[in-house]
Amino acid sequence: MPHTIAQAIEGLTTALAVAGIGYFLAALIAAYIFLAQRVPHPQNFTPGVSILKSLKGVDPGMLDGFRSHCRQDYSGDFELLFGVSSLDDPAAAAVAELQGEFPALSIRLIECPQRLGTNGKVSTLAQLAPLARHDYLLINDSDITVSPRYLTRVMAHFALPTKVDPKHRRVGLVTALYRGRAHGTFASRLEAQSIATDFQPSVLLSRWLEGGLRYGLGSTLAVSREALESIGGLITLVDHLADDYELGARVYQAGYAVALSPEAVETSVPAYNWQGFVDHQLRWFRTVRDARPGGYVGLVFTHGFCWALLNVLASGASPVSLWILAMSFFLRLTLAMTVGARVLGDHEVLPNLWLLPIRDVVAMGLWIAGFAGNIIVWRGERFTVKNGKLSPV
Repeated sequence: MPHTIAQAIEGLTTALAVAGIGYFLAALIAAYIFLAQRVPHPQNFTPGVSILKSLKGVDPGMLDGFRSHCRQDYSGDFELLFGVSSLDDPAAAAVAELQGEFPALSIRLIECPQRLGTNGKVSTLAQLAPLARHDYLLINDSDITVSPRYLTRVMAHFALPTKVDPKHRRVGLVTALYRGRAHGTFASRLEAQSIATDFQPSVLLSRWLEGGLRYGLGSTLAVSREALESIGGLITLVDHLADDYELGARVYQAGYAVALSPEAVETSVPAYNWQGFVDHQLRWFRTVRDARPGGYVGLVFTHGFCWALLNVLASGASPVSLWILAMSFFLRLTLAMTVGARVLGDHEVLPNLWLLPIRDVVAMGLWIAGFAGNIIVWRGERFTVKNGKLSPV
C-alpha cells in the first residue's frame, strides 16, 4: 500500500508539473500575441477626461504619482478630482500642495462624507462622479504613476475598432497592465515580483483564451458615461470588494468591449512586513476565488515550478523528474523576463530573478490558504467576502 501511494503521488506531481509547463508556454504565447497586436494609436481622438481618485491617508510615492498625472502630453481637456471622506485626512495636504504646483490645471479636492456602502473607496468615487465635467471618467488608485503619454494612449482605444464578437463592437472601458515599485522590505520586493511575473501573465492569458478582457484592473478604469450609466453607475458597486473587476465585467455584460492598453503604469508597493504581505495576498487570492471560482481552482496549473520540485522529491530525483524541473525553471524564467521586461518595462524584474523560486513556493502556500476561509483584512478592518460583497466581521 505505501508503495502504491508513493507511485500515485509521483504520477500526480508529474502530471501537474507537465501541465505547469503547458501553462508557461501558453502564457508566453499570449504575451507575444499582445506584443504583436500593439498598434500605433490615433492622435486625433482627445476627448475631455475627468480623472477621479479616492484618497485615504498618504501612500508611499503618492504625491509623485499625482504629479505624473498633471504632466500629461494630452491635447484634450482634463481635470483631476480628489475625494476624501474628511478634509482632516492627511491626503488633503498633498492635494493642496499639488494645486500650488500646477495652478493652471483644474484640480479639485472634494469632501465626500457619506458612507454609501462597505467599500469606502467606491463610496467616495460615487460621490465624485456627478461632479465631473466630462463624458469620460478615468479612475485609478492613489499610488499609480503614469507616463506623459498615458491619457493619449488610453483614450485612443475609444476610437479604435474592436476585434470581438458583434455584440461588443464599441469600447466602453479601457484598462491597463501595471508593474510594482518595491519599497525597502523583502516582502515588498516579493509582492512587486509577483505582480510582474505571476498576476500580469495570467491577465494576458485570460485575454487570449477569452478573446479579449472581460473585467477591469484598478490600475486604470477609463469608462464612458454612456457605458457607466448602462450598468446603473458606480453606486451599484459600493458593497463589492473587487470593484475594478466588477466594473469591467458589468460593462462587458452590458454589450461593450473592454480594451487592454499597452501603456503599462506603475503602482507603489508599500514596505510590507510579513503580516501585511500575507494579509494583502490573501485578500487578493480570496477575492479571485469569490469572483472566478473555476479560474481560482485552475491556478493549480500556474504553480508548475513547485510541482516540478515536489516531483523530484516524490520520484527520488529520477532523470525524467530532473528534466521536467529544468524545463519548468527555464520556461518560468523566460515568462518572467518576457512579461516583466518586455511587456511591462519593469526594471526591477531582472535583478530580482533569484527571488522567483522563493516567491513561487510562498505563492503556492498562500493559494492553498485561500481555500481555508473567506475573511480578508483591508486597511486594518476585517471583512467576509461572499458573492463579491463585503460584510464587516
